[in-house]
Amino acid sequence: MTNTQAHAKKELEILKKTVKDPIITPFTKEILALCEAVGNSGQSGGSNPYTASAIAQAIEKLLTFETLAPLTGEDSEWIDRTEINDGEVMFQNNRDSRIFKGKDNKAYFIDAIIFDGDIGGAFSGGDIELYNGDTVGSLQFIKEFPFTPKTFYIDVIDRRWKDKEDKEEDPDGDWWTHTLTDEKQLDEVFEYYNKK
Repeated sequence: MTNTQAHAKKELEILKKTVKDPIITPFTKEILALCEAVGNSGQSGGSNPYTASAIAQAIEKLLTFETLAPLTGEDSEWIDRTEINDGEVMFQNNRDSRIFKGKDNKAYFIDAIIFDGDIGGAFSGGDIELYNGDTVGSLQFIKEFPFTPKTFYIDVIDRRWKDKEDKEEDPDGDWWTHTLTDEKQLDEVFEYYNKK
């Protein structure tokens, strides 16, 4: 038994005795096997924290269905979703379901921008009008493959209205509008993505 595995075994036993229903105990065997593999890999005190962090990040990504390597854009990564898109050509990436492309073969990421409201919380989707009359939404085009999805959080000022037609501000209203706090935040977005 390696020192890494011995330490893990001791800590897992203490956890099981002192914490009611710890969520990781069903995976004790797998955790100990991983600790043994790391212990046998020749990691030193200097490299072990880096290795542990890399393994933890990889496991987190895999368990949350994220990719470990950039998307390639190759044909094998796409599923034809035309039939659920009213017959209009649409493909969905099978490694990251937030990536699509249409008949023009231009791929896009639907969560490129998340708007972070000052009172309403974070949201994605619809277009927000810019000062010049253009609009910006969450969906943005991918410049090229290989591609690693990246989400940008853009600050917005939320306003609530009585309804869409009346435009009487009402803190309990059902109609919301949003204004970007600082349009310069979009500069970084459009270094990474092509504007929709």
